[in-house]
Amino acid sequence: MISLTDSQKIGMGITGFGVFFLFFGMILFFDKALLAIGNILFVVGLSFVIGLERTFRFFFQKHKMKATSFFLGGVLVVLIGWPMVGMVLEIYGFFLLFRGFFPVVVGFIRRVPVLGYLLNLPGISGIVDKVGESNNMV
Repeated sequence: MISLTDSQKIGMGITGFGVFFLFFGMILFFDKALLAIGNILFVVGLSFVIGLERTFRFFFQKHKMKATSFFLGGVLVVLIGWPMVGMVLEIYGFFLLFRGFFPVVVGFIRRVPVLGYLLNLPGISGIVDKVGESNNMV
C-alpha cells in the first residue's frame, strides 16, 4: 500500500477535478472556460502530487523542452481563447511528455480483467503492443 501525505491526497483530488473538467469541456464542444479550469487544476494538482521542484525538473529537462513547449503552449492558447488549437497542441505535448510511461500503463491495463481482454483482441493487440514497447513514437 502506498502511503500519501496530505498534500499528495489534495493533489490527487485537484488533478482528478482537472481531468474531469478537461473531459467535460471536450464533451461540451470545447468549452473554453471548462478547458481553462481543467488545465489549471491539472497542472496545480500535479505540482501538489510530486512537489513543486520535481514538477519543474520534470517539465524543464533538456530533452523534454519540445514537449513542454507544446503542452504549456497549448494551455496558454486555451487560456487565450482558442480551445481547439490549444487542445491539439496540448495533446501532442502530453504524448511527447509522457511517452515513457506508456509501457507501464499498458502493462497495468493488461492486468485489469475486462480491459486486458479488450487489449488482447486481434485488431487492437498489435496497436497496443507498438504503443507499449516504443519510446520513440514521435
